[in-house]
Amino acid sequence: MVIWELSGTGEDRQRRALKLISAGFGLLAVYLLVQSTWVLATGFRPHHSPLGIGWTAVTAAVMFALAAGKAHTGTALDNPVLRTEGRVTLIDGLPATAVLLGLLLNSLAGLWWADPAAGYVLVSYALREAKEIFSDQH
Repeated sequence: MVIWELSGTGEDRQRRALKLISAGFGLLAVYLLVQSTWVLATGFRPHHSPLGIGWTAVTAAVMFALAAGKAHTGTALDNPVLRTEGRVTLIDGLPATAVLLGLLLNSLAGLWWADPAAGYVLVSYALREAKEIFSDQH
């Protein structure tokens, strides 16, 4: 989306890109709400692996580095779409961190419900971001 927006000019293009990002936040919130509720309702207990924990830790670190780079570049270019995309990437890092925390709590303390509980926190954040982006456009 950012590449598409940066390849052209105009406020209409920026507005459309921001609306699509807002919709993405909304869809993420719905997915997390359904997934977290399903896991809690069924009592699904995920298995853990050191490789999975390591991969998730690397994923979170990369997402946070990308989010910072996008936000910095978006500010330097005074580009609201790139700044917003930085927030989207930050949101990608938060679930990875939540999954990592859930894996660690499940692995070390047997707290199988920690990951879906973190999902509910992310739902509220994603909805807030979607609302903020959408209301800024009106």
